[in-house]
Amino acid sequence: MTIATAAHPRKPGFTKLALLHLLPSLLLGALPPAVHAQFGAGYGPPLQVEPAAREFATGDEHYAWLLQQAKGGTQHTQESVPRWDGLWDTAGNTHMDLFVDGGLAGGTVRTGVLTPAYEVAFRERWRQQQEEGQVRYDRLSHCEPAGMPRWLLEPYSHEFVNLPQQSYLINDFANAIRRVYIGQEHKNLYGTHSWMGDTVGFWDNDKLVMHTKYLLPADFTRWSPMTSNLFEAVESWQLKHYGDGIDRLEVQVTFYDPHAFTKPLNAVYAFKHATALQEAGHRPQHWECEQSSNSYLDENGFTNFRLPGEEGYKDPRGSTLFPELPGQTRDPIYNTTLTTE
Repeated sequence: MTIATAAHPRKPGFTKLALLHLLPSLLLGALPPAVHAQFGAGYGPPLQVEPAAREFATGDEHYAWLLQQAKGGTQHTQESVPRWDGLWDTAGNTHMDLFVDGGLAGGTVRTGVLTPAYEVAFRERWRQQQEEGQVRYDRLSHCEPAGMPRWLLEPYSHEFVNLPQQSYLINDFANAIRRVYIGQEHKNLYGTHSWMGDTVGFWDNDKLVMHTKYLLPADFTRWSPMTSNLFEAVESWQLKHYGDGIDRLEVQVTFYDPHAFTKPLNAVYAFKHATALQEAGHRPQHWECEQSSNSYLDENGFTNFRLPGEEGYKDPRGSTLFPELPGQTRDPIYNTTLTTE
């Protein structure tokens, strides 16, 4: 399995973007768990998908039915709202089972799950993964956000802050924050879509039920199918305790996309306490990659990289407008800024 984003054969390399994402795992000597946490059974008992009670035509219809079943939802106070404190890691999910039989290594695309056009596109993406070892191009390599639904499985530290009127679901990858507006209706004042869309929700006792729409076209991950601008997700978040110190935050989700799916799809995602990161003193930091990304989509459809000395190359170690001033290097210990000579 490749770790870096897809690289052109002429310029193999480990991008700074990939390195930054994996630094916490490298520091803790836990690279394989960080990678494997994206897929599979993960941590604790095997994940079990809980399909919707019945099939709904749209996410709007599904969410409205759940809200009715919960009699308008539980009205929590600051004292009673469920707490999911601390840092969290991804802990597995079942989304690949929706689209592939046999797993990442040697699996085959399932027929009839995707609409014809989306299935053709995914089969090409899957062919690249199986025959070439990686997809040729990944949106993240040139600094696009993961967006939804990919946000659900990005294997970096997460934080979850619940308040009575709003919840904040935070992934340190791209500083991606999902805001859940409790007890409100959807709003789209600007008539446009975005990477995180608009999310409303309600509490059903200790369960947070959410509906997200108005999303930009994205993907589930670089190994998975694309989504369209009609994609919606209805999610149910609940912290479960399995004994022996195993706590798992589970997300039962139904995906809707009439452009991409032949019918709604159900999956489960999970998160676990990031105990090792917390013990190591890890604190999420703000990061960006636009000013340091040297990747681009070339004329052959590959992710390519500008190297030092080539036109358009950006020094990932930083630069300054006034290099003669003291204290202008990005790193005061190692002085990693490239010279301009």
